[in-house]
Amino acid sequence: MKNALLLLFLAACNSNTAPRTPEETCVASCGARTKCSDDECARGCNLSLDRLIEREGDAVVACVASAGACADTAWAKCATRVGVHADGGPPAPPPAPPED
Repeated sequence: MKNALLLLFLAACNSNTAPRTPEETCVASCGARTKCSDDECARGCNLSLDRLIEREGDAVVACVASAGACADTAWAKCATRVGVHADGGPPAPPPAPPED
């Protein structure tokens, strides 16, 4: 009986551990800084995972918080407007030459 209680206690202690992955860090930050639900935070952080890997997660979450929206489109727009991607990327290629 004592071993079972000890295991239960240890399992409960581990439930509040610090985030281990960039996505977990983003979800924790999103929940604290935005009005998004846990599901919206998880989905948005997953959607912008490449920016999280580039260590731009705080900027993405700040953008979503200032936008006041939690939809996929808000997360996508914010993810494309941070860091080295803020300028919109390279220009479009020139049009193809006309065919004769």
